[in-house]
Amino acid sequence: MKMKFLSAIAAAAILGTLAPIVLAQNVAIVNGKAVPKARVDELAQQIARSGRPVTPEMQGQLKDEVIAREIFIQEAQKQGLDATDDFKTQMELARQTLLIRELFGNYQKANPVSDADIKAEYDKFVAANSGKEYRARHILVEKEDQAKAIIAQLKKGGKFDEIAKKSSKDPGSGAKGGDLDWAGAGNYVAEFSEALTKLAKGKTTETPVKTQFGYHIIRLDDTRDAQLPKFDDVKPQIGQQLLQQKMGKYQEELRSKAKIE
Repeated sequence: MKMKFLSAIAAAAILGTLAPIVLAQNVAIVNGKAVPKARVDELAQQIARSGRPVTPEMQGQLKDEVIAREIFIQEAQKQGLDATDDFKTQMELARQTLLIRELFGNYQKANPVSDADIKAEYDKFVAANSGKEYRARHILVEKEDQAKAIIAQLKKGGKFDEIAKKSSKDPGSGAKGGDLDWAGAGNYVAEFSEALTKLAKGKTTETPVKTQFGYHIIRLDDTRDAQLPKFDDVKPQIGQQLLQQKMGKYQEELRSKAKIE
């Protein structure tokens, strides 16, 4: 009898030492089911991947969240919702989405966009866009005789911006007195660009300029060297663009290799 009593004391002592270990591994026991601390860590990692900082103050909120989820999951399972066809379909779609995300994430890790790639793309952009920029105005009309009449008005002292607001069929620039803001000549169709680059500052085209849009009267207000963004300012955008291009090629490559019947 004495031996049994001592055995019971020993067992209690062992259980007493195990309890803190079990509690350290779990954040709670909900209806007899353990909620492992790993769930809190996984939730924190998920939040961090989304770009939100995980502060020490959030640990309590994360713990409450995983406990609440366990309560709701148990109730859903109790109602048999995890056995419905709709739930199984959604789970399969979720599995596919996660697996594809892992595939693309793995590819991005193995094929990163390097700083050298980004710089090369920036240099290409600079080469294609360097040169002059033009601050121009235009009035766009449908017929050549309308354009000629407007040129005659301007020669008699008519104000370009007022006529543009009244007569131009280009709603964007017309409302601003014909102002097209700063742009390189390559931003315009060939006929417009050719006429613009021949103008001296402050001068207006003597004859209507015909394009696919109609007839233009163009005035050149000013010129300047092209104002290009600095490398550091556009580096993230270029990197993202190159990454999207890589992903697009990878996806097309997988599609081209697939045997589809």
